[in-house]
Amino acid sequence: MEKQDIVDRQGISLLVHRFYEKVRADEEIGHFFNETITDWHEHMEKLTDFWEMNLFFAQKYKGNPIQVHAELDRDMGRTIDNYHFGIWLRHWFSTLDSHFNGPNAEKAKQRARNISVRMFFAIYEQRKRDGVL
Repeated sequence: MEKQDIVDRQGISLLVHRFYEKVRADEEIGHFFNETITDWHEHMEKLTDFWEMNLFFAQKYKGNPIQVHAELDRDMGRTIDNYHFGIWLRHWFSTLDSHFNGPNAEKAKQRARNISVRMFFAIYEQRKRDGVL
C-alpha cells in the first residue's frame, strides 16, 4: 500500500498513537511518560490537538508545552537531556516514515526538530533560573 500524506485530524491521531506506542515502550525515555501521564486518552487528544495546530493551524490546543516540559525535568530530578530528545525525534521520524509520505509529513519532522530544540533550551534556562547550572 502506498503511503499518503497527513491530510486531517484522523491522520494526526494515527501518528500520535503509533508514536506513543514506541515512546512508552522505549527503555530510555518511556519512564518520563509512563510515570507522569495518568490519563492517556486525554493526553492523546491533547497531543492530537497540538499537532493539528502545528500542521493545519487549528486552534483547539490549549497549553504551554515548553513550560510543562521544564517542570517535568525538575520533577524528574533534572534528568532530561538532549540525548533523550534525540530518541524522541528518532521515534517521531520513524513513525512518520512508516505511515506517511508527503509535504505535511516533512513539515511534521521539521516542526518536531524545532520543538525539541526549544524544549531543551527551556529546560536549560529553567535550570539556570533555579540555580542548578
